[in-house]
Amino acid sequence: MENIQQNTLYLTTVGTYVARDHLTLQVEVPVYPEELPPSERNRKTAISTKKLSIPIHHLESICVFGPSTLSPPALDLCWENGVAVNYLSEFGYLQARLIGVADTSVTLRRTQFRAADNPAQCALIARQIIAGKIQNSRNSLLRAARETTYHEDKARIEAVTDALARQIHSLPEVAELNSLRGAEGMAANHYFTVLSLTLKQQRENFTFTNRSRRPPRDRINCLLSFIYALVRHDCISALTTVGLDPFVGFLHVDRPNRPSLALDLMEEFRPWLADRLAITLINRQQIGTGHFKEREGGAVELTDSGRRLVIKAYQERKQEMLNHPLLDQTLRIAQLPYIQARVLARHLRGDLAAYVPLVPK
Repeated sequence: MENIQQNTLYLTTVGTYVARDHLTLQVEVPVYPEELPPSERNRKTAISTKKLSIPIHHLESICVFGPSTLSPPALDLCWENGVAVNYLSEFGYLQARLIGVADTSVTLRRTQFRAADNPAQCALIARQIIAGKIQNSRNSLLRAARETTYHEDKARIEAVTDALARQIHSLPEVAELNSLRGAEGMAANHYFTVLSLTLKQQRENFTFTNRSRRPPRDRINCLLSFIYALVRHDCISALTTVGLDPFVGFLHVDRPNRPSLALDLMEEFRPWLADRLAITLINRQQIGTGHFKEREGGAVELTDSGRRLVIKAYQERKQEMLNHPLLDQTLRIAQLPYIQARVLARHLRGDLAAYVPLVPK
């Protein structure tokens, strides 16, 4: 069944149909026989239908995974009420984002575009983003080192945390973007070499050697990619709400259909939010081999039940409270992308001397 929490509707069942009834979305979710192959699933092969009514004012956005349909009147209702509709592949790759006319600050966007065209300003913002990501990666591994009972694993993890600490201190105050990207890539390589050592359970079923994507080649890469897609969606929503263009970034290179600024913003969230959630699901054995399937060619993807499980766990995680060091306030994790988007906007406007990444204590 679809999940409605934190004002986001996730459509994960193939053949779901969304229609409009006045100011309400009517969602029809087909139910298929368990033995029916995914390639044969469509509205004609469904054995029944589950129906759901959602007032439009309860929603902020809709995420459509795979082939489902929103009627033109339903899309009109979304656009009229500022509800973005995001189309993603089954792997979680963003394919399209439909929104109404942006009601945001044109002066802020012009400031953002000028900053993005200034290599020196891009480098200053990118440096802060990278420093925040590396510090969060190091903090996550330090926690894993404290919790492990294997001395060899502990030594290997601590060696990587020492290397990450040296990288943070060696980041130059003034640098070119390419050198900063190289430093970020090196830190990520260090981090991923010991990610599998943070697993306490199911290591044999979730082997990990290196990061692979589009498509992921193993279960843990599949899980990470899907959670990253959820975080990326929240960052796009946060940036759009603040008035920034999520497709014009500072660290990531601009490419067609690539939300570069959202990718920038989510870097500091990857280690402690996305990666930690994936590790927790595996260690608690909430997710297992039965939640994944392999396609021809070696691509691994989540099953329908696997996607629903991860979405539910992610939404529950976002309800937890966390102290924001800059504001010294305790907030729900769901609010933090919006706070960071506002921090970035304040820096671009000149209210803050530098962008301050989120580094939870």
